[in-house]
Amino acid sequence: MAESVYDRINDYGSVKIQLASPNDIRSWSFGEVKKPETINYRTYRPEKDGLFCERIFGPERDWECACGKYKGTKHKGIICDRCGVKVTHSRVRRKRMGHINLAAPIVHIWYFKALPSRLGTLLQMRTADLEKVVLFQDYVVLDPGQTPLKFKQVLTEDEHHAAVEKYGSDFKAGMGAEAIRTILQGMDLAALAVELRDDLDKTGSKQKTKDISKRLKLVENLRGSGNDCEWMVMEVVPVIPPDLRPLVMLESGNFATSDLNDLYRRIINRNNRLKKLMDLNAPEVIIRNEKRMLQQSVDALFDNGRCRRPVQGTANRPLKSLTDMIKGKQGRFRENLLGKRVDYSGRSVIVVGPELKLNQCGLPKKIALELYQPFIIRKLKDRGLADTIKSAKKMLERREKEIWDVLEEVIYQHPVLLNRAPTLHRMGIQAFEPVLVEGNAIKIHPLACKGFNADFDGDQMAVHLPLSVEAQVETHVLMLATNNIFSPANGSPMMAPTQDMVLGIYYLTSDRGATYVNESLRKVEYKGVEYPLFGSRHEAMMAYVDGLVGIHTPLLVRLPDVTRIVEEDRAYEPEGAKVVT
Repeated sequence: MAESVYDRINDYGSVKIQLASPNDIRSWSFGEVKKPETINYRTYRPEKDGLFCERIFGPERDWECACGKYKGTKHKGIICDRCGVKVTHSRVRRKRMGHINLAAPIVHIWYFKALPSRLGTLLQMRTADLEKVVLFQDYVVLDPGQTPLKFKQVLTEDEHHAAVEKYGSDFKAGMGAEAIRTILQGMDLAALAVELRDDLDKTGSKQKTKDISKRLKLVENLRGSGNDCEWMVMEVVPVIPPDLRPLVMLESGNFATSDLNDLYRRIINRNNRLKKLMDLNAPEVIIRNEKRMLQQSVDALFDNGRCRRPVQGTANRPLKSLTDMIKGKQGRFRENLLGKRVDYSGRSVIVVGPELKLNQCGLPKKIALELYQPFIIRKLKDRGLADTIKSAKKMLERREKEIWDVLEEVIYQHPVLLNRAPTLHRMGIQAFEPVLVEGNAIKIHPLACKGFNADFDGDQMAVHLPLSVEAQVETHVLMLATNNIFSPANGSPMMAPTQDMVLGIYYLTSDRGATYVNESLRKVEYKGVEYPLFGSRHEAMMAYVDGLVGIHTPLLVRLPDVTRIVEEDRAYEPEGAKVVT
């Protein structure tokens, strides 16, 4: 592949993930990695044809070949006739890939070991049987011939031996990835799709309908995406660029290396050993064992955690494979892509804000100053409080009193977006009207927690600012928390009391027996029990703050819609109650 393709890294219309054919993998590669060595421990330079080879992956030093014959940008693009290294920038070592040609085909672990097993669904084989065939424990019938055996029937070693004695060469069976590839090569997906549709029309069983539908969906997906099912069996393993699996020398003189280098080294060692044994015409049992070990080493490279016995490093720690680098909270997607820092955004711990409205969030002043800075500067210039951007920024740094009035104006009806990772559904990011608060924590209404799946035990949330007028209007209409009361998936309410609200309601309404009431308070007898009497909610709250009533004290409060008042002392008198003097 031409190097210019790598330089146009932003020149793409869309991203599509699909199976890679052996030709695709070879087209990405700049050379075959043949040796397991990394660097020469005397010269500290990469070994030729090794995992850090400069001829394959590019020079370690900018504009300099490995042997030093060509140095400087004047030799740009020249391939050295002595060492074979192209004179270019060393950053290509983050982009250039290599490959390993396998001595025997290998089944990709994602397709036979994952649940549900894609290969198992396609071939109508149990995952356990498929694994035994792949790891050279059992045979699979490839061609039953005139025998009573069935196509794709799994035979143990003893059953296969008995069948050979009984039927001789009338049938054909195999094991390992070669056998799986033979079955896949013989599949006609178009004919299989027609056959499955006929079976779907004929069957009456619910379970059979479910199984056939699964298989039909997989077949149609393979056909529609242009993938060939035999690409699930690999002939070539891609080697990722060396700067993505670095080898670093420490101050002590020891080397720290990525786990991937150990996993690649195991593959190359076993692959080279298998090639040698095949050249020597070694016994079938030895070659079979070596193929199984090669399969296991490639499995460990792609997904070490899914292997029955993961490859372990120092202190019995499982080595980190390619899948481990991609998945999970610290993986490429969630950590480096979705968690990437962007302009006009902030991040802080969330705390409960029960005093807020449902569509409001408490935004710390220091975060608001940073987020709304361009809008504040514009307002300061329009008002004549600052002549230049520089002077406006100095006013912001000094936190002058005019700033806070301007900030209050700027944030009015300019919502912010709050997002909590992982964003698993639409409710994971919602819009709120900001309210300025002191401190460093973002406040959110407890009713809004369910959509975010948030609690207040240290959760963090990101805040983003929509800049354009169009974005602000869209945020108001579509994403405001008050416009997302019900789940779009099933219509269930997303504004349910959770976390602190449930605890608070329980605590406030729990019967604590005898509670404190100050003797000076006016009381009303109701159904034989005396209760403190208050003319409004505000009065009751003031009495609690002053320590005249306890938090669990039952009391009578005049509500706004109740009109009956005892005129002589302006006290509320419920039905059947009498004032105690």
